[in-house]
Amino acid sequence: MPRFLHIADIHLGYDKYDNPERTKDFYFALQDVIDRYAIAANVDFVLIAGDLFEHRNLQPHILNQAQLCLDQLKQANIPVLAIEGNHDNRPYGTKTSWLRYLADWGLLMLLEPELNAEGVMVYTHWNPESKRGGYIDLPCGIRVLGSQWYGTSAPRAIATIAAAIQTLPPAAGSTVMMFHHGLEGQIARYEGALRYADLLPLQEVGVSYLALGHIHKNYAREGWVFNPGSLEANNVEEAGYQRGAYLVEVTPAGFEAELKQDYYQRSCVRLRLTAKGQETQAEIEAAAIATVQTAIAKGHIVTEEQPIVELKIDGKIGFDRLELNTRQLQHELQQLSNALIFLLKFDAESIEFETHITEEANRLQIEQEIFTDMLAAHNTYKAKAQELALGLIELKDQQMQGHSEEEMYEFAKNLLI
Repeated sequence: MPRFLHIADIHLGYDKYDNPERTKDFYFALQDVIDRYAIAANVDFVLIAGDLFEHRNLQPHILNQAQLCLDQLKQANIPVLAIEGNHDNRPYGTKTSWLRYLADWGLLMLLEPELNAEGVMVYTHWNPESKRGGYIDLPCGIRVLGSQWYGTSAPRAIATIAAAIQTLPPAAGSTVMMFHHGLEGQIARYEGALRYADLLPLQEVGVSYLALGHIHKNYAREGWVFNPGSLEANNVEEAGYQRGAYLVEVTPAGFEAELKQDYYQRSCVRLRLTAKGQETQAEIEAAAIATVQTAIAKGHIVTEEQPIVELKIDGKIGFDRLELNTRQLQHELQQLSNALIFLLKFDAESIEFETHITEEANRLQIEQEIFTDMLAAHNTYKAKAQELALGLIELKDQQMQGHSEEEMYEFAKNLLI
């Protein structure tokens, strides 16, 4: 039975954290997946359903990473079929891209429909001489069709694609199509997602395996729509997604797609510390250190692996946010955890007090209540809030009466003793 590897959203050249080691992770993930689930599994072909690269413009060493991986497959006589995604598609008005470059060098087949002289979309069979074409009938009996990145016009493009597929000669076996777009309801904050009903015209014209990319989370629908997710997590939130590479076997009953996740990936750990408003700045720092130490002791953080660690401090704090030196604390926690990247997110809010002031209150009462609220919100001063509020009113009066700076300084110093 034919077998193939379906991967997407590889993002070679990922550089969000400006860390060369993190950029290498995406290359190591692709290399390991190819070794384990393409070459060792002896698949008939490999699908790359968009976003091989993170950027349209590449550094030489990132292009070299792609060439090394693709050359491994070429040496193993495993054809690679690819489409462009939104990250690596050609800019509007241009006719080339780095995927086109790789296709011209014979390292992959970039399958794309074209417009004929009348402006109608057509699929032509892959021509090994010109290295152009929109589909290919492989020796294993599978037909594979490509597409392009259509963005918000994807629903309209699907109707056009379906019409073009109908004009093709009958396929000898199953038809697989690559399409870089996401379905609604899979992740939050994603506008422009397709509805499942939008995809049905493709099934109606014979597509029996729709190989998706774009959303970095694994999902499948109705036994014919498959999205493996990204190979590596692009951020700490994605570390919690199920994602990986599909190793697919074509059987008389249909497609058996097994999600493979056992390959090189850097560990990502997310921690949380909730402040209750009673802690001092020093106690919050100590609690942050203790949170990381506990994660190490429980084996959640393996220091030898140099993981990516995020610590989110939320809740309420009874001191000025600026009193917590987050840069220094982040540095200490990174050393403690031996993290490749340590992300410290300080999202706690300062406690706000607001005493109810009646309409009959005079100016002195209003001033006293405002000062008291401000002091009570600060963990250092809240125990003496009322006493200090009266002192601040006295200090204000001294300034209005023209007292010298030396006198007011001495008064403030004694007030804080």
